[in-house]
Amino acid sequence: MDKVAVALSGGVDSATAAFLLKKAGYEVIGLTTHLWSDEEAMPGKRHSCPSTSNIRDAELVCQRLGISFHLTDLENEFKQYVIDYFCTEYARGRTPNPCTVCNRYIKFGFLLDQALSLGADYLATGHYARIEHYNGTYHLLKGVDPDKDQSYMLYTLGQDKLSRVLFPLGDYTKDQVRELARKNGLPTAGKPGSQDICFIASDYGAFLSRYFTPTPGEIVNNRGKVVGSHKGTAFYTVGQRHGLRLATAEPLYVTKIEPDRNRLIVGNKQELSAAGLTAGEVSWVSGNPPSEPMKVAAKIRYRSTEVTATISPGPDSVEVRFHQPQPAVTPGQAVVFYQDNEVLGGGTIES
Repeated sequence: MDKVAVALSGGVDSATAAFLLKKAGYEVIGLTTHLWSDEEAMPGKRHSCPSTSNIRDAELVCQRLGISFHLTDLENEFKQYVIDYFCTEYARGRTPNPCTVCNRYIKFGFLLDQALSLGADYLATGHYARIEHYNGTYHLLKGVDPDKDQSYMLYTLGQDKLSRVLFPLGDYTKDQVRELARKNGLPTAGKPGSQDICFIASDYGAFLSRYFTPTPGEIVNNRGKVVGSHKGTAFYTVGQRHGLRLATAEPLYVTKIEPDRNRLIVGNKQELSAAGLTAGEVSWVSGNPPSEPMKVAAKIRYRSTEVTATISPGPDSVEVRFHQPQPAVTPGQAVVFYQDNEVLGGGTIES
C-alpha cells in the first residue's frame, strides 16, 4: 500500500484531498507546517499559511479521518525564501508572485523532503491541477474547474517532483469539493477560502513599511516631464492607475518603475501595451526547452486570459512575442506557457 503525506493547511481543499486518498485505499498521514508567526499576522486575516487556528483545524481533520498528524516548522525557510524575496522584489521595482516561489521552495521543496523522510511515497496537496503519466513522461495539466485552476502556480514542477506529487482535486470543481466535505463530516467543510497572499491582509504598504522605509519621489511622463509625486516606488506596480493622484486630461498608468532613480514613469493606455517580453529563471516541466520557436498560449498573470504568442527559448531565458500587444506586462510576475490544457513551463518576467 502506497503511503501519502497530505499537506494540510486547515482548509476544506486539503482536508477533502486527504479524505479522497484514504477512500482510494492509500495509507494517509497529515502533514502541517508552521510558516508564519501569529504575532506577525495582520488583524482579522484569514490565513492559508497555517496559523495556530489553522493548525488546530488540520489536527481536527486528522482526528476525523483517523490518520496521524505531523507538524513541521518551516518558519525560517519561509521567511528566507518567500518573505525576504517578496520585500526585495518590491524594493527593486518589481511585482513578485510569492505563491510560485512558495510552491517551488517550500511546499514542493522542504515539505516534500519532510514527507519522504516520514516514509511517504508521495506528497499530496489541495491544488486544483492534474498530473498524467504517459510515454515515460509526467505531464502537468489544468484542473477541470476553470475558476479554480492553479496550474499557473505550479509551472516550476519538473519530472522528479511530479513523480512524487498527487493532486486529488484536479478532477473536481470547488462546489463538488465542498459538498464532499459536508457529506462526509469534515470539520472544515464550511470554512471560508483564503485570500490571495496568505501573509498579508489588504494593506501591502503597511506590510512593506515594516521591512524598509520607502522614499518619496517624482512621477514623470515618457518625455521626462514631472507630473506628480509618489510615496515610494515599492508601493506601485506596472499597470496601476488608481492612487497616483494625478490631475491629467486622460487616464495615466504606471508604465515603468525606476527604483534606482526613485521615480515612476506614466503613460496612456497605448503606451502601457507591449509587443512581447523577456523571461528569466525559466523552468520546463519536461526538463527540456523546445528546440525551436513554437506557438503557445501564454498567461502573464494568474487571473489573466491566455493569449497567443510565439516563444524562442535561449540557454538561460526565453523571448516571448505576442500575436497582439498586451497591457501591463509586469516584471517580477510569472509568464506560463500552455498547449491546450498542458503546462509546458514558464519563467519570471524580466522586461
